[in-house]
Amino acid sequence: MGGCCSVQLCSQCALICVLQRGFRFRYGCEGPSHGGLPGASSEKNKKTYPTVKICNYVGNAKIVVQLVTCGKTAVHLHAHSLVGKQCEKGICLVQLGPKEMTSVFPNLGILHVTKKNVASTLEQRMVHACIMGYNNGIVIHPEINHRHIETCSMRELTERERELIHQASIQQAKEMDLSVVRLMFTALLPDSSCRFTRRLEPVISDPIYDSKAPNASNLRIVRMDKTAGCVTGGDEVYLLCDKVQKDDIQVRFYEENENGGIWEALGDFGPTDVHRQFAIVFRTPKYRDLTISKPASVFVQLRRRSDNETSEPKPFTYYPQINDKEEVQRKRQKLLPNFSDHFGGGGGGGMYGGGGGAAGGGGGEYKGANRETYSLPSSKLVCIWRKCPDFDLGILIYGTYCECHDVQWFVSFFPNDRALHLAIIHLQPLVAQQLLQVIVSIPNNEIVDMRNHLYQTPLHLAVITRQTEVVELLLKAGADMSLLDCHGNSVLHKAAEQGDVKTLNILLNKKGKALTDLLALPNNAGCYAIHLAVLANSLPCLRQLIAAGAAVDAQEQRSGRTALHLAVEQENISLAGSLLLEGNAEVDAITFDGCTPLHVAAGRGSAKLSALLMAAGADPHIENYEPLDDKTEEFLEEGDDEGIFHGTKPLDIAATQEVYETLNGKPYQPKSGPAPTFPQGDLGQLDVEAKLELCKLLEVPDPSLNWMTLAQKLGLGILINAFKLSPSPSKTLLDNYEVSWLLFPSKM
Repeated sequence: MGGCCSVQLCSQCALICVLQRGFRFRYGCEGPSHGGLPGASSEKNKKTYPTVKICNYVGNAKIVVQLVTCGKTAVHLHAHSLVGKQCEKGICLVQLGPKEMTSVFPNLGILHVTKKNVASTLEQRMVHACIMGYNNGIVIHPEINHRHIETCSMRELTERERELIHQASIQQAKEMDLSVVRLMFTALLPDSSCRFTRRLEPVISDPIYDSKAPNASNLRIVRMDKTAGCVTGGDEVYLLCDKVQKDDIQVRFYEENENGGIWEALGDFGPTDVHRQFAIVFRTPKYRDLTISKPASVFVQLRRRSDNETSEPKPFTYYPQINDKEEVQRKRQKLLPNFSDHFGGGGGGGMYGGGGGAAGGGGGEYKGANRETYSLPSSKLVCIWRKCPDFDLGILIYGTYCECHDVQWFVSFFPNDRALHLAIIHLQPLVAQQLLQVIVSIPNNEIVDMRNHLYQTPLHLAVITRQTEVVELLLKAGADMSLLDCHGNSVLHKAAEQGDVKTLNILLNKKGKALTDLLALPNNAGCYAIHLAVLANSLPCLRQLIAAGAAVDAQEQRSGRTALHLAVEQENISLAGSLLLEGNAEVDAITFDGCTPLHVAAGRGSAKLSALLMAAGADPHIENYEPLDDKTEEFLEEGDDEGIFHGTKPLDIAATQEVYETLNGKPYQPKSGPAPTFPQGDLGQLDVEAKLELCKLLEVPDPSLNWMTLAQKLGLGILINAFKLSPSPSKTLLDNYEVSWLLFPSKM
């Protein structure tokens, strides 16, 4: 038969056709099936069907076909029924021989049992198998002996056996997957009395999935909106695919090297990021090497958790990290011509700030008042520019200013913005101050708010470069906070995005309608300042925005997530707690697809955040707009109202048993592992150089890595304020811990 493959078993063996992975299981109310179960190689004009051949034997025989489960160990009877010609009571029985030892099954269909009838149907199937002797190779109950067909005949079951079958049917019904079956073929040969009692070893097919089930079809990526991302990961990608199961799918990135080694990482998403089983929104993982200097090519594919089946891989490119998205560093590195060749005084300028005085490379004070001011005709400047046509005219003018220090000439010659931008880019606050003194004296001037090619105002650049003094100067000079760059970001967005609490505080002190409007203004990505603060994991910025009146429950405009949704996605319990306690955030706020923060926490398996949300009054029974299952036919079979479908609740997608119990009201118990024990005097074994190096590492500004966090973990948090008074807090902490360990070893 075309498209068939053989499986050698023993001296007598069976031959089975490779079956198609997906097939429509039909309910009784739908009528008979349209066509039988096909083979995997079926084509439009060339059909194949399940085929069995008994080898090394010629004569009469019988084939029993049963539906069994897809368990990895024990084989159980399945509650679904085979229907078609020669099918009765859920099984199929055919005769072979005496010459033709091949049997084709072209009309086999699968009847889907309704969920409420699984246990009763399974019990009937088990009783029938035991009475007829068709239970060989099938596990029903440990206390029921397998009846050997070689010697068996039909008999009645005892009451004890029926009770055991009843118990087994109830237990197996709870664990049965109704979306997948296998066919088990058992060949029976006649004995000396012409009774079919000699059994060949059964042959079991590959799994056959209900075509309505997500895992029925082969995995396939249909479309992605991005095929490249930064090595640092975190890029959001929209992926369209064939039907998948939201809790049984992964997005796998991998790369194979020349030595056969494989690097792999998984995209970041939860069950709530899978839309209607056909779309996944995920964030890319970090690449294995964050320091690459050229693009690296990898592959991305879908992978099913349950059976590790994968889709055809698609190419994906990681590009080097862009550390200068605002082009500040690039502009600082541009070379300037040597202006001393054309003008006297000042000192040569190779890089920005290379000249003397206020813009000098060595810093220094502004000495314009004590130096000769050069008055340069425009014609001479144009002459220089012609000799250096590759240089930006704005750069040339800035370099000229570095030589002559004539602010009035600088501003009047260059009225279209770039002077002030360049001074801020090159971290010259004194130059910026002198420029602003002239700018504010010009009637009806707009120089203070002029934009560069990225639509950045001087105030944008001052915020980006974290120059708080310049920010204050610009605001005093009348800089407009409401202007947006090319990405729709105001200076408030940029400060929140950078987690710059000092700059944010200065901006928020500008009370009035302008600030109120900015707090309610999304950028081009649909995010408000409060969303950017959460994405930056900046608790201080978040608190300032809440205090300033930012709308805590505002939805970002791409998917309708609130700041609380984002905090849960970031798995940041501090941010979530601040939003709930200080911001009085709506704990059951929903996204565009109806998901609450509790949906996100439960789907991602976060017991801590689930407990926090439950304590704040979250409802674990709220349904989102994603159907839990495609059960249209089952609803109709069971007489439910047509058109009424249930969405997914947090309880339905709880990723762990701990989360499920938390959602059901069980008090959350933080996991407290055994306290770390250190051998006495271990710290004292470090030499002086090692201790000094350790102290340097503990002096980092990051609050999650410095000596204050260590003090809390060592139980010395109450002494933090005292440690701050010492010249080296980290050294004082280590010395105190050493003493505490020696005096109270049982408490440390």
